Amino acid sequence: MNGSLKNIAVDVLSKQGCSVTVSDLYTMTFNATATRNDITGDLCNPQHFSYGIETKEAFKKGCLCEDILEEQRKVHKADLIIFQFPLYWFSFPAIMKGWIDRVFVQGFAFDFPGCYDTGLFRKKKALLSFTTGGTEEIFSKEGASGDIRYLLWPMQHGIMHFCGFQVLAPQISYAPEYVAEAKRKEMLMNWAQRLEKIWEESPIDCTPPWYFH
Repeated sequence: MNGSLKNIAVDVLSKQGCSVTVSDLYTMTFNATATRNDITGDLCNPQHFSYGIETKEAFKKGCLCEDILEEQRKVHKADLIIFQFPLYWFSFPAIMKGWIDRVFVQGFAFDFPGCYDTGLFRKKKALLSFTTGGTEEIFSKEGASGDIRYLLWPMQHGIMHFCGFQVLAPQISYAPEYVAEAKRKEMLMNWAQRLEKIWEESPIDCTPPWYFH
């Protein structure tokens, strides 16, 4: 289902004249682990390695490894980034979280005081499109998993909004494995129809009341 959702996004946006770039992390065998190897130059403090400090300085000097630099170039060019994924344990899959850990380094994705509404990506839009294993009822306030917005808080606010993104409403495809084929086709059609007018959308309100009202 995630592959189909990705293909629809590529197709619809391409037909609009957009230049679409796909980072298929699994096909790329993207390394999700943040390590010393992400820095190609000398360390600032080899006696006490701090990943955050070292990658911040490496970004300034152009000394991050090539796979990170390549993904940063893609982000730099993008007006809209769609994160397409299956929800794993109430969050991103590990490989996607690792992509964020390694690519969204300080200086590139955020800086202080440049975060949230004044963040470095404030001219860009971001959208989470994902599938769930549970039904919409399960992810309601009365459901066993609680309101889906609780799960979205760290992803949409703590990562995307923190970096300044204008966060568009999530595209949630509930339990596609457990519904009829007609329902899955409806999910895909709804996504395609939304993408037709995606550039007209306004960002959601990334404040606590929106998530926890």
